[in-house]
Amino acid sequence: MRRFPFSRKRGDTMFTGIVEEIGTVRTLRRGAHSAVLSIDARTVLERTRLGDSIAVNGVCLTVTSLGATQFSADVMHETLRRSNLGALHAGSPVNLERAMAADGRFGGHLVSGHIDAVGTIRRIQRDDNAVWYTIGADATTLRHIIMKGSIAIDGISLTVARLTDADFAVSIIPHTRAETTLSLKRVGDEVNLETDMVGKYVERFLGAPLPPPSATAESGGITQAFLTAHGF
Repeated sequence: MRRFPFSRKRGDTMFTGIVEEIGTVRTLRRGAHSAVLSIDARTVLERTRLGDSIAVNGVCLTVTSLGATQFSADVMHETLRRSNLGALHAGSPVNLERAMAADGRFGGHLVSGHIDAVGTIRRIQRDDNAVWYTIGADATTLRHIIMKGSIAIDGISLTVARLTDADFAVSIIPHTRAETTLSLKRVGDEVNLETDMVGKYVERFLGAPLPPPSATAESGGITQAFLTAHGF
């Protein structure tokens, strides 16, 4: 497989939700409100440098120290509050993916590595060779999920197969289950959720005050009429 160099600017980071390997937590050293996470890995360390970004269970983290078979990253208070990283311990398996260069292939969907919320697995059901995972989430998160849309669960790009006012479900093929931590999950476990960023941007644009018509015309910006005409 051809490897590409990765951006060292965290603001430019993008992932696809295609997990490259399952790593193992070596240590989680907690401070007053933050932590330092050290993880044993191999594949994601190839051509990785200090300052590069790696998604850990879907959370974008910056590599602060690097060894032949491990890396470390600082975890901020806000990250611990919004994700399940604080529940990790030595020996915990984690999904890992390196940031992708702009000239790489998008095998999944656009994933920023910025977690929206933590959901809870409510039900796991086998359906022939597939397995269904039903996940409960808060109303704000569910508002940003659509049927057949994309969702990142612990950093895994998946398609929404069922949606209600209280939860949503995804159907997992054997390969995805075997190559990620989903095979180790149980009912009641918490998972990191990142909804499709495109939908969130559209909602924000529609809810924001529009500039004066003259300014919009001069700048060539998007107007409410333009969005309506194009089905938004």
